[in-house]
Amino acid sequence: MTAIETLLEEIDSFCKQRKISKSTFGLHVVNDGKLVNRLRDGKGITLKTITRIQDYLNKNAAQGLSQQSKEKNTHNDNNPGGNIMAVAKKAKVKTKATKAKSSAVKAKPVSEKKKKKSEDKTPFRFYDNRQNYLAFINTCNEKSAISQRIAKEFQYVQPSPPAFRMFDAGMGDATVLSNCMRYLHHKHPTVPHFIVAKEISMEDVRIGLDKMIDRFSEHPATILVLTNLNYAEAPKLMPRDVLTANAMNWREVKLEGTNAYNYREQLESLHDMFAEGWETQTSKISGNPVFKRPSVVVIYRDDHRILLDAVIPRPGIQNWDYDFILASQPWRATTSAKFKAEKIIAPLARSLAPGGRLLAIQSCGKDPAAELVKQFWPDLNPFPVTRHDILKETKKALGRDARDYNIKEMSDARSLVKYRMHALPSEIGGANIGTSTLFAAWNASVYVNQIEDERVEEVIKGGSYLDATAKILNKHGGLWFNDETFVISKGKN
Repeated sequence: MTAIETLLEEIDSFCKQRKISKSTFGLHVVNDGKLVNRLRDGKGITLKTITRIQDYLNKNAAQGLSQQSKEKNTHNDNNPGGNIMAVAKKAKVKTKATKAKSSAVKAKPVSEKKKKKSEDKTPFRFYDNRQNYLAFINTCNEKSAISQRIAKEFQYVQPSPPAFRMFDAGMGDATVLSNCMRYLHHKHPTVPHFIVAKEISMEDVRIGLDKMIDRFSEHPATILVLTNLNYAEAPKLMPRDVLTANAMNWREVKLEGTNAYNYREQLESLHDMFAEGWETQTSKISGNPVFKRPSVVVIYRDDHRILLDAVIPRPGIQNWDYDFILASQPWRATTSAKFKAEKIIAPLARSLAPGGRLLAIQSCGKDPAAELVKQFWPDLNPFPVTRHDILKETKKALGRDARDYNIKEMSDARSLVKYRMHALPSEIGGANIGTSTLFAAWNASVYVNQIEDERVEEVIKGGSYLDATAKILNKHGGLWFNDETFVISKGKN
């Protein structure tokens, strides 16, 4: 029996014990209902995916593994090839449910203390579930609502020579950033735009580049800078550590031609370069992805190089500040206010130019989605840190420099931004709401409230969550969410 066949046997046994379908198993493991079929056909399965399957089985199987075999699998976590060999070994000790039960009885139980310690080493990151993210942004209009909120803030910003400078503290797929750049062109059509976008995800960088094609065509005097540096270093495009700075991957891309077709061809050719420069590794402290090598990519039109020469950044110490800084959802909601202030907001505020403004946005609940989540996790508080807490800690982090900034708390009427899940009026109301609509509403609710996969898995084993979702949609005539915002501006000299 091959390792793959043994793995499939384990999956079959697991699904029978849990009374779930193969497609449900695939959704739980990698959010892919066709996973088991692809595994059986030997198509598109990598060692990383196989490792994830085995890790999932090891973690969730209530029966079937002795403590010794668990330790072997833990030892092989950093060796995907070793995990495949472990699959074959495990087949010898468990092929029937009775043997599995016997083995489980002999196994030494893992203490709750050890479980907690293990969980602390690999904290949940809701951002990493790509499919949930894509489903959310394609079914809700949060990006549009945030763009409209930013446009209001731009009215208070007046650029000064030699360019309008903007920093995006989390570009994502660049939907919001591209909308901002369109508005800036509308308001300042002849002013050079210097845009720095921080993003750690190579996939988001790739998607974001596709949305920049028309920006270079409509606004030729654009300099786009992409970087994977952290929040404290990205605004200046320079790591503080000397050794890290010496390893900087600095690239300059001069776009040739005068039309969008030319730019598309050239930007698409950069994907391999980004795949190399945006490699990540997992932080041993936080579990978050961090760069292997600091990277900066500067992109502008070659036919505007002379005009933009005074604005184009060069390697070394940079000497500029920003007219506008956007920090949209740059943290996990449960992160402490002190961390958010000291590690993100305060460093960004210090990068503001005189008269510059920083707009921060985070989810805050108090909406139908939160009501739905409360039905299943009544003791859970997804948003324990409010904007008031963050601003209070930011003042402390800035110290004496806080007097140089306008840090005022806005009322809910000015702060809150409401956005909705897309749905046709005919889809909401009555007892026959489409299954796809219910799935979309449930996914958006648990995504926005940042519920861990382990919690969600326990709930979706039954069908009650769909019934609860239908009731919420009918009660409120749809699904909507609240974001809260706050602004920090720097006084003019």
